[in-house]
Amino acid sequence: MLSKMRNIGIMAHIDAGKTTTTERILFYTGKSHRIGEVDDGEAIMDWMEQEQQRGITIQSAATTTYWKDHQINIIDTPGHVDFTAEVERSLRVLDGAVAIFDAVRGVEPQTETVWRQAQRYNVPCVGYVNKMDRLGADFFFVIEDVKKKLKINTAALQIPIGKESTFEGVIDLIEMKEIRWENEDMTVSQIKPEHEDIAKKWREKLIDTLSGTSDILTEKYLAGEEIDSALIRSEIRKAVINREVLPLFAGASRRNIGVQPVIDAIVNYLPAPDERASAIGHRIKKDEIEDIAIPCDIKQEPLGLVFKIQNDREAGSLCYVRMYSGSFKSGSAVYNVGKKKRERANRILRMHSNKSDAMDSLSAGDIGVIIGMKLAQTGDTIGSEGWPVLLEKMQFPEPVISISIESQTVSDQDKLKEILALLSKEDPTFTIKENDETGQLIISGMGELHLEVLVTRIIKDYKLKAKVGNPQVTYRESISKIMEHTESFSKIIAAKENAAKLTLKVEPAKRGSGNKYIYAAKNSGKTDVPCEILEAIERGINASFSSGIVMGYPCIDITATITDIHYSELTGSEFAFEACASMAFDEACRGANPILLEPIMAVDLTSPHEFVGEVMSLVTQRGGHIMSMNAKSDEDEIKAQAPMEKMFGFMTSLRSVSQGRANFSLAFSHFEKKN
Repeated sequence: MLSKMRNIGIMAHIDAGKTTTTERILFYTGKSHRIGEVDDGEAIMDWMEQEQQRGITIQSAATTTYWKDHQINIIDTPGHVDFTAEVERSLRVLDGAVAIFDAVRGVEPQTETVWRQAQRYNVPCVGYVNKMDRLGADFFFVIEDVKKKLKINTAALQIPIGKESTFEGVIDLIEMKEIRWENEDMTVSQIKPEHEDIAKKWREKLIDTLSGTSDILTEKYLAGEEIDSALIRSEIRKAVINREVLPLFAGASRRNIGVQPVIDAIVNYLPAPDERASAIGHRIKKDEIEDIAIPCDIKQEPLGLVFKIQNDREAGSLCYVRMYSGSFKSGSAVYNVGKKKRERANRILRMHSNKSDAMDSLSAGDIGVIIGMKLAQTGDTIGSEGWPVLLEKMQFPEPVISISIESQTVSDQDKLKEILALLSKEDPTFTIKENDETGQLIISGMGELHLEVLVTRIIKDYKLKAKVGNPQVTYRESISKIMEHTESFSKIIAAKENAAKLTLKVEPAKRGSGNKYIYAAKNSGKTDVPCEILEAIERGINASFSSGIVMGYPCIDITATITDIHYSELTGSEFAFEACASMAFDEACRGANPILLEPIMAVDLTSPHEFVGEVMSLVTQRGGHIMSMNAKSDEDEIKAQAPMEKMFGFMTSLRSVSQGRANFSLAFSHFEKKN
């Protein structure tokens, strides 16, 4: 039953306690019989060797558990900014999320990033303030910080009893009861007299917040009527699904305090797959693209999205699929809509981290793994030939840092290329390019840690020794003025003339808007231009976008318009027009004042008060600009922007000026003309 299913993710800044909380959820729901600790390298969800060694989540891990007759599909996502693609693709297919906040630090930089991602996909959330037992923990500060930075109404459904070392439990503001934990046992009792005033005050605030989204509650509240718990819960559910309110819970997962109410909240407040707005698909009908809503219905035609590929040495490609309608049976045919290819679902699995159980079928609303699809890539839509509907592809950020890599022996070079191809299929933000002049392989990623993890996988997981060069910045090329160019092409192949002539106009587009190809040509030839020729021209232009202008870096923010074309049936060929379009683009861009663009990074720093001056000075020395500063009780938050080129080795310098007590994270912001 769809109403008894929840697809949820756990998201937060690095070190807020995502994996620790997930381990407790699995323990209390009976999925695991022991609690795996991240600090001991024994977390079930962090199954990769590097995750256990580094104590961080690198790959999103999926599992399924059950609570009060509800099936909960959980995806535990990374918190480090270098692995933002893992969060992006998880949120794309989830119906709800648990946002975890550190009780001391509140809303941290990566929390804001994942919140924006959740906002983009309209994912309803519940909030959990973790680490209430830490020195400096302040639940009420976090409530205000969330309101201010995430711009959402918060509703505390609990308030803590004590804090830091005296934190012992919570007051449930819906049932007006105290909840305490001893070992793994949860006990519920009446509110102590000394806690009554603060409990009543915060329950009033809860009703007041919910009244802003509920007419029924407003009427009862103004009439002074008693409001029962069931009504409060149903109104919270509506507000959460509409993303009008973020309910907040308190706890300390490491000490096994506060997790069960969060599992209840997943079931009570987050939506079932059929309660979300229908996914939108694109169907091509008589050369027109028609948008259609995809009903979450098992009886409809099958339609699913491949949101992650993971390579398994024995099974091959594990394709993680979210089904939006219909169902696929094990052994049945699967149609890749975008590639127009038919494949077979040899096996269907339900994943539990790196272990699995076989399933007979995968149905609407569910998440599982299909084995047998060799051509599928992240973002592909799978369905049936009778209903060719494409779901919207996922958007991933551009890689900004590159390194050269080569095998230690010539005989291993082909093996290295195979491994890199497998890794790039798994990770959409990891790209490979061969340098035409030197023959070197250049790999690009989201940051130094991202590439370090990938290189370690090549050496340790695939047992291939490789030499790695120093990090380099991945630049982009663009143009700064409008230019029009007419190009002719003629070549005799097999005693037949292949000729083409066209006029192309290139102009700079708004920064960040991307490349655009427009066909607006008047045909100066005698006959109509066939579709194959138009497709060949488009291929030539698109290939040129990625091959660069002067220095070979990919082009961005260029609009290329074909304004005139001369086609002859006797000499016109696809080959000629593809080559002509490519040459025209190259010549037009060279005359349009080409410019080099460098990646500018958003730098988020936290520093103790006594070192903030040195930290800010360090950023400005590296060509950075301080955008804002926010003082907290125990530290300062600094937001800055700096060129990627100047940020290599920044961590060493930062540790040096702050006695190792300042931290920072880098995320790509935008491209800017290099001075």
